[in-house]
Amino acid sequence: MASPKPAQPIKLYRAELSGHSHRVQLFLGLLGLPCTLIDVDLAHGAHKRRNFLAKNPLGQVPVIEDGDVCLYDSNAILIYLAKKYDDGHWLPADPASAARVQQWLSLAAGQIVNGPAAARMVTIFGAPIDHEKAKGVANHLLAVLDARLAHRDFAIGDKPTIADVAGYSYIAKAPEGGVSLEPYPSVRAWLKRIESLPGFVPFKATKAGLLGI
Repeated sequence: MASPKPAQPIKLYRAELSGHSHRVQLFLGLLGLPCTLIDVDLAHGAHKRRNFLAKNPLGQVPVIEDGDVCLYDSNAILIYLAKKYDDGHWLPADPASAARVQQWLSLAAGQIVNGPAAARMVTIFGAPIDHEKAKGVANHLLAVLDARLAHRDFAIGDKPTIADVAGYSYIAKAPEGGVSLEPYPSVRAWLKRIESLPGFVPFKATKAGLLGI
């Protein structure tokens, strides 16, 4: 049975240098869903204006609009897209697998944000964050993930799930934050496997002076 498609392209409000935005764009690509990209001018405070705050009162990207549905928070968006537009491949229904996916979503909101994402915020955006502490968190996380990924192709097993999507963007860009991936061959192989998936969307860096996540 074919997966459903939206009646019209999904609108993705994003910032091009945001890993949170990229993970949503990546998943839209992997699902083969049509989307309209709307760049939010963070540098000039567009995310804090009334019209955007009506979409996300926290004033952060990404946000999607899918017909009458408006959602923010990248991990929540991944769950929504998997539930609505997939047949269970990207978000398994069995309790153990679903819980293992949730573990990675928690990593994405915790150690990944506080590690590789935070380190990148310092070097790319000049954020007032303890760079050495962020790099320490990143390297500890990468060592744990490298050991786990040595025995599986993807985050929770032999098939990709939204766990991989949630983890990819900031880990792939860890070197931009001064965190080398060279000591972590299993992590690097995992990134390559994600990048070889049909519909993969690269996380492109630009010289735009964007601020925020």
